[in-house]
Amino acid sequence: MAGHSHWAQIKRKKAAQDAKRGQLFTKLIKEIIVAVKTGGSGDPDLNPRLRTAIQAARAANMPKENIERAIKKALGQEEGTNYEEAVFEGYGPGGVAFLLKAITDNRRRTVSELRHIFSKHGGSLAEPGAVAWIFEHKGLIVVPKENEEKILEIAIELGAEDTKEYESEIEIITEPSQFEEIKKALEKEGIKIISAKVTMVPKTTVPVNDEATAQSVLRLMETLEDHDDIQQVYVNFDIPESIMESISK
Repeated sequence: MAGHSHWAQIKRKKAAQDAKRGQLFTKLIKEIIVAVKTGGSGDPDLNPRLRTAIQAARAANMPKENIERAIKKALGQEEGTNYEEAVFEGYGPGGVAFLLKAITDNRRRTVSELRHIFSKHGGSLAEPGAVAWIFEHKGLIVVPKENEEKILEIAIELGAEDTKEYESEIEIITEPSQFEEIKKALEKEGIKIISAKVTMVPKTTVPVNDEATAQSVLRLMETLEDHDDIQQVYVNFDIPESIMESISK
């Protein structure tokens, strides 16, 4: 996932811009509303998904009143839009698999718009199940490539599933049930956490060694991430860091 690692760095820099134009807030509000409805509670102590959504909202500096209003809308205490969760799948340039998690108030409209986006960027929307099997639910913790011995010692001792070292970062892959324990152990040792989340990790990756194809894949990925209904985009590309560096200049 070398390409993913470097792309994540680029996306973290872009996150501040997303927040400024309000798009990130909109997506976080949708997640809070769905978290309340699916979890059956507006209390984050009783609803783990809501707790995670609120943490993400606070990390993005969302005002407290926005969070509280979203919870009230989900509980029916204020008028709001009815949202539903949806999963979409597709293929991008070079045969790269795309798994999309969405929250929408109009599934038919979202399908139409996604089909257009894929087609415009040299890909295609796929039938349900076409690529979902490629991805697994895992914990993913990214730390700086410093104090490697201590990091690997903690990961091995606590039973992390895998570790991957890149030029400046180390990825630790865990079972979802191990995620919090390993994250807390790293924090206790004073190890900086660059990012930590339970996510979808590809079981296999598609090498993308051509810069033009890599640019097309990343343009498609960024366009999908910018779509109002898309909450998460998971892909299985493996782009060499040299190409990622060239593209990001």
